Amino acid sequence: MSEPDPTAATIATRIENLYGQPLHALEAHSAAAPHNSMLTALIGSLTDLQLAERSITFHRDRLLQLAHPERAIGSFDAGHLLDNARRISEAVAVRDAHAKTLSAVLQSLHRVPTPATETPPAVPAPPPLPVPSAPTR
Repeated sequence: MSEPDPTAATIATRIENLYGQPLHALEAHSAAAPHNSMLTALIGSLTDLQLAERSITFHRDRLLQLAHPERAIGSFDAGHLLDNARRISEAVAVRDAHAKTLSAVLQSLHRVPTPATETPPAVPAPPPLPVPSAPTR
C-alpha cells in the first residue's frame, strides 16, 4: 500500500496554524462544544476529505490487485475492475471538491494577533455641556 494523498495533511496543518493548536486538541474542543462554529465545520470537512483519500487508496489498491499481471480476468472480474475504477473516480471528485472548499475558506481566514498586554490610555470623555439657564423675565 502506498502513502495517502498529502492534501488532507496540508489542510490539517493549515487548520492547526490558524487556531494555534494541534489537530487532536481542536477535534476534542469541537466535540466538546458541537455548536455551529467555523472550527466544527472545518473539522467535519477535513474528516470527509480524509475519508475520500482513504477510499482512493483502498480502491486503487484493490484495482491493482484485480489487475495483477499473473491473474486471469474473467467476466466476474471485469465487473469488479470497472466498479473499482468508477469508485476511484467518485472519490477523487469528492476529495477535490472538499480540498477546493477548505482551501478557499482557510484562505479567507486569518489569525487575529493577540492584543498587546498594555492597553492604550483611554481617551478622556469630553466635559459635560453646560445646562442652559432658565430665561429671566
